[in-house]
Amino acid sequence: MRLKLSRSALAGAAFLMATSAIGPGFLTQTAYYTWELAASFGFVILISVLLDIGAQLNIWRLLTVTGMRAHEFSDRVFPGLGYMLGGLIVFGGLAFNIGNIGGCALGMNLMTGIGMEWSATVSAAIGLAIFLLPGATGIMDTFVKVLGIGMILFTVAAAFMTSPPVGEALYRSFVPERIDPAAIVTLVGGTVGGYISFAGAHRLLDAGVTGVGSAGAVTRSAIQGIGITALMRYILFLAALGVVNSGAVIDAVNPAAGVFRHSAGDTGTVIFGFVMWSAAITSVIGAAYTSVSFIRSWHPLFEKNYRQVTAGFILISATIFIAIGKPVQLLVLAGTINGFILPFALGLFLIAVHRRLLPGGYTHPRWLTAAGWLVTVLMAWLAVWSLV
Repeated sequence: MRLKLSRSALAGAAFLMATSAIGPGFLTQTAYYTWELAASFGFVILISVLLDIGAQLNIWRLLTVTGMRAHEFSDRVFPGLGYMLGGLIVFGGLAFNIGNIGGCALGMNLMTGIGMEWSATVSAAIGLAIFLLPGATGIMDTFVKVLGIGMILFTVAAAFMTSPPVGEALYRSFVPERIDPAAIVTLVGGTVGGYISFAGAHRLLDAGVTGVGSAGAVTRSAIQGIGITALMRYILFLAALGVVNSGAVIDAVNPAAGVFRHSAGDTGTVIFGFVMWSAAITSVIGAAYTSVSFIRSWHPLFEKNYRQVTAGFILISATIFIAIGKPVQLLVLAGTINGFILPFALGLFLIAVHRRLLPGGYTHPRWLTAAGWLVTVLMAWLAVWSLV
């Protein structure tokens, strides 16, 4: 029974991380950069996946072998920094969840024609129900798996209908004509920035997948999550590339919607509505779950009532969206902060490796440490560069 639970949790963690990354921004960025870079965008995806591996494997392994959440591990390295990290994650998660609720509203509106406010309300109610029902984590795992698979299948259908030049896409993924550093930092930040870096690892901690003996299984789960994200991005890239290759112009206002509309007309718009809603609602769930996991240990009431606190997180996000829409300045500030969270947290964790603060019997792979420092330095530099 325990083995079955662990396997379910490992798969659930992979899909939670992946669907948290595949949000409304993910769809827009992928379609937009395909329009900008054409087949060479495949190279950007490849580099971003390698950087994702360097970040996620370090974070997942270090947290699960110690059995500590990210803020607790940070406090072990430098006391007090855990509260700072937790505060940044909660602020960023709340801000982006407002945008995710907006994505839910848009997606449901395209699918059903229901008004934006009612679409946001219904979507938020679904999120609330998931966390308020008994067995919330199991329901969450199943929900994100089903919608994650659904998004991939519908995007495969769109890619098939646009007839992309697959051979050229594969070739340019290794031999690009153009390289855009801004696209790389955007993709990496959107895939492992902010709370997303910790979603899967915290899910495994809650499921009791901890200790030195879990390192191999955790690694496979992290790779699975990165693979799901990369698969979705590459398929959407192929679908958009088919549109670009046909000579059609992708909608500059909503490039991802334009891809689906070009592939299947009005039906494509409805399909995009499902993909957008699925991407947004799973991101709402991932952001709420992960953000609250950072403050659960701050007070016994939070730990005892974490499901209700998570539901409240979603309710606040939806209320702000319905009342005032997307607060642009808040989202911009959260985006800037998210750019610094990954190098800040990952750098702290790697310092713990050098200080030998890990459990006895566990040796962190040197190549993984080196990859982690490479990602830390690169993302810190790019975060400063983008801010300036």
